[in-house]
Amino acid sequence: MSDGNRILIIDDHPLFRKGVAQLIAMAPHLEVLGEASGGEKGVAMARELDPDMILLDLHMSGMDGIQTLKAIRDADLDCRVVVLTVSDSADDLVAAIRNGADGYLLKDMEPEELLRAIDEALNGRTVIGERLNGLLARAIREEATAKQRDTAALTDREKEILQALAQGHANKLIARRLDITEATVKVHVKNLLKKLGFRSRLEAAVWAVGRGIKQGV
Repeated sequence: MSDGNRILIIDDHPLFRKGVAQLIAMAPHLEVLGEASGGEKGVAMARELDPDMILLDLHMSGMDGIQTLKAIRDADLDCRVVVLTVSDSADDLVAAIRNGADGYLLKDMEPEELLRAIDEALNGRTVIGERLNGLLARAIREEATAKQRDTAALTDREKEILQALAQGHANKLIARRLDITEATVKVHVKNLLKKLGFRSRLEAAVWAVGRGIKQGV
């Protein structure tokens, strides 16, 4: 088993959770580290097992998916978190992205599409269910219009990195192309998000695409 492909599943529906675990187990390069039936247990397992990715249900009893996502990010765990849910609500989608989700997928997707999305997310890409892209773009565009953001306050390096985010590049690739460290990229991303008033890199990327900021890196 290669490193970097260890997955924790957090979902309060046992049949679905087991089904996803069995699907992942069919892929020889992926490993299911564990399963949690709720948010509190999931966060505890994430701290203990240090997974590379968490597949997270959104609407769970007790500690819901957004609360769980916040707890995972507050714990500063270095893992990808992809929401896997039945909800195609714009409010749920935007809330997940704003709180640090690396992807948002719907449970009715085809099994092979889910495995492909998992691979993409593990490789640093943001994954959004195909029919949700327009929904996310509209929601962020409407808010951006209300708040009137612009790139004037960004440094040249931050503008380069924003362009790379708009192209969907992961930190590792950005670092290689700009000949800087991955840690430096993370600092620049944090700074540009603060200046633009976004809480996640995906929000910034969608906004940048809408503004035509996609050329460069």
